[in-house]
Amino acid sequence: MRLLHTSDWHLGRAFHRVNMLGAQAEFIGHLVTTVRERAVDAVVVSGDVYDRAVPPLAAVELFDDALHRLAALGVPTVMISGNHDSARRLGVGAGLIGRAGIHLRTEPSAAGTPVVLADADGEVAFYGLPYLEPAVVKDEFGVEKAGHEAVLAAAMDRVRADLAARPAGTRSVVLAHAFVTGGEPSDSERDITVGGVAAVPAGVFDGVDYVALGHLHGCQTLTDRVRYSGSPLPYSFSEAAHRKSMWLVDLAADGSVDAERVDCPVPRALARIRGTLEDLLADPELTRHEEAWVEATLTDPVRPADPMARLAARFPHTLSLVFDPDRDEDESEVSYARRLAGRSDQEIAEDFVAHVRGAGPDAREQGVLRDAFDAVRADETVREVAR
Repeated sequence: MRLLHTSDWHLGRAFHRVNMLGAQAEFIGHLVTTVRERAVDAVVVSGDVYDRAVPPLAAVELFDDALHRLAALGVPTVMISGNHDSARRLGVGAGLIGRAGIHLRTEPSAAGTPVVLADADGEVAFYGLPYLEPAVVKDEFGVEKAGHEAVLAAAMDRVRADLAARPAGTRSVVLAHAFVTGGEPSDSERDITVGGVAAVPAGVFDGVDYVALGHLHGCQTLTDRVRYSGSPLPYSFSEAAHRKSMWLVDLAADGSVDAERVDCPVPRALARIRGTLEDLLADPELTRHEEAWVEATLTDPVRPADPMARLAARFPHTLSLVFDPDRDEDESEVSYARRLAGRSDQEIAEDFVAHVRGAGPDAREQGVLRDAFDAVRADETVREVAR
């Protein structure tokens, strides 16, 4: 069976205020063309279909168009909700849509109930594990302590139990939206840390033939059977080195996997350039970036006049301007934004405690802070589900 694995469409998302809807529509057209021309038997979409729980109307219309075009091909699609999606909204009409071959899996309780498709070699069971917010689903899965590994392990126990009851030789595919150990994150993914831990081991998914992951935006192979497709478009400059693609996966009769990357159309290249303003304006090596979306980091010791306008004269698609002066400076002079760059909410809070009282939090206080951040995150999720 030939599968096309994609995820993290983030319909409705902009890139540094650049409207990406046209590029997203081009990707959907590319997806449909790939399904048709490469004789795909099933499409799997591993979450974050939308960029936010209440997407703009234009994004909903694009999603509707995608569903109609995939259904018209007669190729089944299995799709799960991610941490950016509202599972309830995405799942509206799932039963009816399923009659058209578009199978939406947004309910955690259905983790062990697969979509079963068949080819000449027999049946393939597709198990959809939507994003599982531990504090929200821990009772559903009967785990005492809310954590990503615990709830995913419990969901996978249901998958393996169902699979064990099926005829010998039934192949299996799991769709999951999670941060799996060994994956390389980008700046554009929303933090899902719970209890100080975000990642789960790949071994959680043992016992199935292929695991189609979503959440991380870089295409990655954790094992031959466990892969991220990554986002089809860039959503931060941290993805400048990414090759945006989907996985075309051939699942053999014995469950073995052969995978090929299919490149996605990207509207512009991304470039990160660094130096003094005068150097950036004069360097002939940077000519290749003149039509790219640019993030420029200026190292001038003193902020130059009109830097964005002057950069845009050479690099008209400059979207981000960062100042990082090459000078010796006391840590107290470092900008607030630079001090916070790359730090988690927990680390920022711990730094604040250290700043105001002269000593950082002890282990008990770290636990209090961690529980508070987890409670806020869980409360936001519960309130979204209740809308």
